[in-house]
Amino acid sequence: MPSKPTAVLLISCPDQRGLVARIAQFIYQHEGNILHSDHHTDAESGRFLMRIEWELDGFGILREEIPKAFSPLATSLRLEWQLHFSDRPARLAILVSKQSHCLYDLLWRHSAGELPAEVAVVLSNHEDHRQAVERFGIPFAVFPITPESKLEQERREMDLLAGHRIDLVVLARYMQVLSPQFVERYPHRIINIHHSFLPAFVGSRPYHQAHERGVKLIGATSHYVTAELDEGPILEQDVARISHRDTVEDLIRKGRDLERVVLARAVRLHLEHRVLPYGRKTVVFD
Repeated sequence: MPSKPTAVLLISCPDQRGLVARIAQFIYQHEGNILHSDHHTDAESGRFLMRIEWELDGFGILREEIPKAFSPLATSLRLEWQLHFSDRPARLAILVSKQSHCLYDLLWRHSAGELPAEVAVVLSNHEDHRQAVERFGIPFAVFPITPESKLEQERREMDLLAGHRIDLVVLARYMQVLSPQFVERYPHRIINIHHSFLPAFVGSRPYHQAHERGVKLIGATSHYVTAELDEGPILEQDVARISHRDTVEDLIRKGRDLERVVLARAVRLHLEHRVLPYGRKTVVFD
């Protein structure tokens, strides 16, 4: 992350001539120093996607005035756009059930300064991890869930998240399917880790399915949560090689290592504003 505060524009629009030049010109004419610029055109959809980052020091427009100043150009080019600032870290909530490996990894990375965010709260449907979370000085809340109480408990969870002004929800092996109402409140702001290389071996027992098929690679996938289970746009994936000697337990152990790394990468990419979803896909900028 740059040591000086920066602004990041994420842009999506119909492809057209002169987009890169006109957007860069807006920054240049206001004395902006561009640090990074990357773009991609999806030929099938005719969609142009861009990430551009510049220093705020010396920029000729106060940060609060940038949206107003940029709006006329955005309207003329039919841009869908987001503006972010590097010195305004997101407020993050982690949801977890009983498996702890992803939760502990995120808490360690956050304490080591690897995640540019504030972990505001950890929610669970079990008490198991309270002491570990509170040792990090982070509030821990439990909402036991049964089929009969699910909707009411979700409402209470959403109220708590709203009270903490949460920007991003991370499902660190949270073994509950979120309701459409929950998902709609955080569009492209809920990140899940799936213990499989999607779209292969979907469902609750992917390592058992992989073992039965005799696969030579297993994987993990981090994606945005949508109303369709495990169908959201993918942020990050990775694989590990296995052999015929590996048992199901070996696959689970190796898979957990993958899950930790893949989820952490996905969360960091989102927090650094490097992911731009469109349709069922994402562009992930370097």
